[in-house]
Amino acid sequence: MDEQSQLVLQKAKKIEDLRREGINPYTNDFKVTHLTQDILKEFKDKSNENLEKVKERFSLAGRIMAIRNFGRAIFLHIQDRKGKIQAYIRQDLIGKENFIISQKFDIGDFIGICGKPFRTKTQELTVYVDEVKLLTKALRPLPEKWHGLVDIETRYRQRYLDLIVNPQAREILYKRIRIIQLIREFLNERDFLEVETPMMQSIPGGATARPFKTYHNTLGMDLYLRIAPELYLKRLVIAGLERVYEINRNFRNEGISTQHNPEFTMLEFYQSYATYLDFMDLTEELLTRIARALFNSLEFEYQGVKLDFTPPWRRLTLKEAIIKYSELKEGVLRDKEKLMEYGQKIGLQFDRKISLGNLLTQIFEEVAEPNLIQPTFITHYPTDTSPLSRRNDENPDEVDRFELFICGREIANAFSELNDPIDQKERFLTELRQKGESDDESGMLDKDFIKALEYGMPPTAGEGIGIDRLVMLFTDAASIRDVILFPQLRNRE
Repeated sequence: MDEQSQLVLQKAKKIEDLRREGINPYTNDFKVTHLTQDILKEFKDKSNENLEKVKERFSLAGRIMAIRNFGRAIFLHIQDRKGKIQAYIRQDLIGKENFIISQKFDIGDFIGICGKPFRTKTQELTVYVDEVKLLTKALRPLPEKWHGLVDIETRYRQRYLDLIVNPQAREILYKRIRIIQLIREFLNERDFLEVETPMMQSIPGGATARPFKTYHNTLGMDLYLRIAPELYLKRLVIAGLERVYEINRNFRNEGISTQHNPEFTMLEFYQSYATYLDFMDLTEELLTRIARALFNSLEFEYQGVKLDFTPPWRRLTLKEAIIKYSELKEGVLRDKEKLMEYGQKIGLQFDRKISLGNLLTQIFEEVAEPNLIQPTFITHYPTDTSPLSRRNDENPDEVDRFELFICGREIANAFSELNDPIDQKERFLTELRQKGESDDESGMLDKDFIKALEYGMPPTAGEGIGIDRLVMLFTDAASIRDVILFPQLRNRE
């Protein structure tokens, strides 16, 4: 029998002993009046002399994180949702019977305590306990105090343990929540409406990705988990809701990496009578607000790289970025044969039938994207890689679109929306042909969305921001799994 199993048996015996003594190890009748943070904040600067004048008793509850038994006195630390504080239990104050129960406490148990604050000889602010109650007896031991959860996979599989013993994991969680709150505040101030759109869709649209497929028994039809909410949000713009946003869960049946999880969180927002240029300014405002709120500065580090969010951020066209970070000259960017030769030279693999726009985009991703460390907007993407974007008035082979890159990663994607139903239908069909699907047989053409566009959509800009990657950036997390509470993992054998 391994050590873990032996400890579980020992704890199970303690539970049996408590029940034989008439003590319920899983009670639910203790009332909490204060959090650890309340006491630490209110009395952090008080001397023992001043603490002795405090008349109020405080009731706290939490999980035991450390315990030292000195025979007739016990020191322990309890942790609640706001922090951790020391408690001091003495037999002569709580009584022999209660003290005997206290001696059966273990790290991981939940207890309730009542008492007053004082300072120990080492000046640590502590609760002098005059009443204590066992609330929950833990059956399994927590990870060893000094090493915590060192195995990365265990941290992800048992996130509840990670959050208990690793303060940095809780800090990432709290920052994630704060970032989403800041986003909501920012958009609500600008009269955007938060909405909800279907997560199960009969046609997965709004992005190019492989969907998860399911089947609805009652309706007798296939459904797909959404890869993006875009087409439904645009329907709402058509309906007259001129400013809408959704912080949504998307699902893509594709690879898993430090930057990709099959289930992820996306912010998408749309504004009528705005362009992609307006959204570059809006994106700067949003991300600089978050930086100031978190760091009180526009400069911070990510994985050892110093980032500067001071506006204005650099703006380059896709072609300018290719020229800047490769040996190619402007004239070559219009020559497909020479571009294919260069693409093969740098190790790209592609079909000989690849379009010029797709080829340019692949070369950009290879030579330029990794070098975009400081916030950089890349604009003027090829039309054939942007099926939902409005064509540029001066060059119809390009669209009014940008992507924001920070530390070599795409953080945001935005464009002036295509609202011409005829052009939109033809681009959808072209996309289906490129996938090898026929116009007549494919059920993946969203005819209802085309019909909605035929009723008229005002000129509109839309944007998507990956929340998980944004949180990675602002929490200095190396992997997307660090910022998702329960990341998807392969089953253990």
